[in-house]
Amino acid sequence: MFTLSTLSTFVMIVLGLFLIPGPAVLLTATRTVQGGRKAGVMTGLGIATGDFIHTICAAVGLSAILLTSALAFNVVKFAGAAYLLYLGIRAMLEKQAEPGLPKVATAAESTFGTYGQAILVEVLNPKTALFFLAFLPQFVHPEQGTVFYQFLVLGLIFVLLSAIYTTFIAISVRFLGRLIKRISWIGRWSGKLVGVIYIGLGLKVAFQSR
Repeated sequence: MFTLSTLSTFVMIVLGLFLIPGPAVLLTATRTVQGGRKAGVMTGLGIATGDFIHTICAAVGLSAILLTSALAFNVVKFAGAAYLLYLGIRAMLEKQAEPGLPKVATAAESTFGTYGQAILVEVLNPKTALFFLAFLPQFVHPEQGTVFYQFLVLGLIFVLLSAIYTTFIAISVRFLGRLIKRISWIGRWSGKLVGVIYIGLGLKVAFQSR
């Protein structure tokens, strides 16, 4: 289906893109510092799942609507921005379990809640949909097989690399979470800092253009 040259070029470009810090890296690092390695890994997996959903949409042509319809783009954009702002405000208003320490979530909340939040954040980012719509077709060649399956293969490769990369990020920044828990004033303000980051991302999404 793909030549070795096409796949190697695709992988190299994707790895190069990962070296440029973006919302996925910021969200993963933030959740790792706030909730530990497991929260960071689940955030990364949620982002990867969102990317796969975008891949499916691009493969069946649904993402093209965002490229041609200003209304559809704005609906998705403001929905994503509103969700990020909601997460930010909730984080800023959330009370700490005890002085100096972030509130500890339940196991179910930290696992499924974090994973689900990351999926929504990624799915509701119209720039991600447009990225997949513009990026993946550069490596799809109809003469080499079914276009739909080529999209799926490229998307799965991207998702796999993304999951590996965000997991590495979560493991690498784990020590920051331990440091925050040891320094009381940082712990008291950790929710506020996380909230500011989410709100900043929400505003960035709200003001982005097609």
